[in-house]
Amino acid sequence: MTPEMLLTMIVLVFVIVLFVFEWVRVDVVGILMMVLLPLIGLISPKDAFVGLSSNAVVSIIAVIIMGAGLDKTGVMNQVARPIIKLAGKSESRIITLIAGTVGVISSMMQNIGSAALFLPAAQRIAKRVGIPASRILMPMGFCAIIGGTLTLVGASPTILLNDLMTIEGRQLEPFGLFTQTPIGICLLITAILYFIIFGRFILPSGTGESDESVTTSLMEAYRAFDTIFEIHVPQGAAGTGRIAELDLQTRYLVTTVAIHHARRNEKNFVPRSTDKIEPGDDIAVLGRKKNVMKMAEELGWQVKDTLDVFAESLSRTTAGMAEVIVSPRSELIGKTMSEMDFKTIYGVNPIALFKGNRIYYSGLTHIRLQMGDTLLLFGPWERFHILKNYPQPRSLTFSTPLEGEILRPQKAKLAVIWLAVALFQVIFLKLQLSVALMSGALGMILTGVLKIEEAYRAVDWMTVFLLAGLIPLGIAFEKTGTAAFIAEGILGLIGDPAPIVLLAVVGVMTSFFTLVISNVGATVLLVPLCMNMALMAGGDPRMAALVVGLSASNTFVLPTHQVNALIMKPGGYRTVDYAKAGAFMTLLFLIVELTVIYFFYGI
Repeated sequence: MTPEMLLTMIVLVFVIVLFVFEWVRVDVVGILMMVLLPLIGLISPKDAFVGLSSNAVVSIIAVIIMGAGLDKTGVMNQVARPIIKLAGKSESRIITLIAGTVGVISSMMQNIGSAALFLPAAQRIAKRVGIPASRILMPMGFCAIIGGTLTLVGASPTILLNDLMTIEGRQLEPFGLFTQTPIGICLLITAILYFIIFGRFILPSGTGESDESVTTSLMEAYRAFDTIFEIHVPQGAAGTGRIAELDLQTRYLVTTVAIHHARRNEKNFVPRSTDKIEPGDDIAVLGRKKNVMKMAEELGWQVKDTLDVFAESLSRTTAGMAEVIVSPRSELIGKTMSEMDFKTIYGVNPIALFKGNRIYYSGLTHIRLQMGDTLLLFGPWERFHILKNYPQPRSLTFSTPLEGEILRPQKAKLAVIWLAVALFQVIFLKLQLSVALMSGALGMILTGVLKIEEAYRAVDWMTVFLLAGLIPLGIAFEKTGTAAFIAEGILGLIGDPAPIVLLAVVGVMTSFFTLVISNVGATVLLVPLCMNMALMAGGDPRMAALVVGLSASNTFVLPTHQVNALIMKPGGYRTVDYAKAGAFMTLLFLIVELTVIYFFYGI
């Protein structure tokens, strides 16, 4: 072992320690590698920053921008709707549908692309059903990686296989597009079952970036609301008539925030005291569960288990609560909301008023407002954004951040067209992935699907710098000969094993290398070595090459794979979460892979 090899191994151990103990953020570790490796002479300064312009990193930036464009235009809402309809609130069904869908998509396109494009939809589904994103994104990410094993073109390592399978100048029989499909299907099913059965034990329940809910925080702060309840008014129910006559706020401390008028088949999201509740209608209310149940019992109404009629229009991604303060020069000062026709002008529902040291939950519209009074409002996020961005002078100042955003549904067709253009270039024109995807992202920006500022904000720069910093480490492993030294040493130690034992060693070794160098680098390095070892051991060199290509996707223990890095921040994951869920997944991957090869591929 040369001094350069020893130094490279020390740096690797140092990086793993930083990942495990999290003394600094993972993206800082990446930046540290870009600076440290050239300083100690393991790579050239030119190679230190090559990761920032690499095909993988640029592709990630482009596909995240395109995903943001699809989300901004509401396309991802259309994707999420059938999944929610089929899965309901069942965590296992949601994991199965999302992870399975992404896995299948990954079989025909880059796994980072499928994961990034589906990430907004997965986050929206998590919000809609109230499940932490951390319990959905990791299964999705793992299955995106595994999806690349379904076909020969699903991942870069398997794409390279046929070109690398040469021994003594002789080209071996190439693999077909679906040669590995039985293995990939078994791996994907195993991963989904793994998360369904053991997910409750291995998936973190902590909140990721996408799980933070202003509405939930405000409900906890005011302590007068548990959630939104949907209620059906059956025929013959006692509780019908004008809202003012029913006096729900005073009698039950319950606020009506939406009515679906069955007779007219229309929804009213700012119900006024003069509006009628009639038999057959569905209403949405805010209040404490015990109060809502008492109200329903006395009025003959039926409380539904979950949102049905209002499932989309009042979901967490579409509507919620905001706290506002009456501004110093507001036209509301000295007037009641009833006098100002507040609901008509502002398009939102007042549900509480904090005035002095007292909180009012009923009779709000008849209380005269003063500067500094705090209103708790409920309504569509889009309406809140319009109010917040309304030209001066502002009547209300928002004291809480807003969720949601103003969508551009009129640009949805353009977003889909630019995605199709990018994929067409990749699949049919064989254009480099980064160039094709960036052209689609640029098209979205030029046609107004996204503003350039929104595109910059959409990119997860932590992911970018993490991956850009790990690429130089892989270069150091290859250029110093450390990777080849380790591989040859391991293969020399195993002697003359049985073919299946050799394949097991190849799988373990490839799984290790793909954690510290790129999966392409591991494949290029190990395929020639392992094929020659298989030939000397009397085994099938093609199967050795296949195991290397497949095992290059067995990278779950560390957030070093592009997909794992992508979901790390949105899911609120730490390195230990990957180690906890990924260690057994790595073992399962190898067991299933080798078992299928042994019984179905004539080993």
